[in-house]
Amino acid sequence: MQITRASDYAVRVMIHLAGLPPGSSVRQSELSKATDVSGHFLSKVLQQLVHSRLIRSQRGAGGGYALAVPAKSVSLLDVVEAIEGPVRLNQCIEEGPSCDRKEWCPAHQVWAEAQAAIVTVLGAASMASLASQANGDLARAYRFHEKPVWIAGVPKKEQSGSRRHGH
Repeated sequence: MQITRASDYAVRVMIHLAGLPPGSSVRQSELSKATDVSGHFLSKVLQQLVHSRLIRSQRGAGGGYALAVPAKSVSLLDVVEAIEGPVRLNQCIEEGPSCDRKEWCPAHQVWAEAQAAIVTVLGAASMASLASQANGDLARAYRFHEKPVWIAGVPKKEQSGSRRHGH
């Protein structure tokens, strides 16, 4: 599973907006520069965030984009799901008759645990806490993890070969 570029950009936008003084709004051109996202693609991301009611848009001289809800009440999970829809590692995780094998499949419990872990971790990261981290020197370029982040329980040599840089 890999989060799409649109979700990554939406997270950048939300962190930037969460770091502004309350009540501030930012024009799309300023958001584009601050988040390093092209204007055309950013427009689509902003539309989805407005549609999900995480941000609001106001036209006119004093207009721009602003958070529609307090940053502390918006999680990383909220932002990803605003762009991607519900996070689902496998169709068998869905409620109801999504898979005939889920009652006896040995992988079902593993999928369910992995799903729960992703939801827990993403749900615990608020835009307010990420924005407060962004006030440090590293955050200006949205490079929170200068060193690789290792996942507990996975051997480091397996992770180092699959580590992606840039996000």
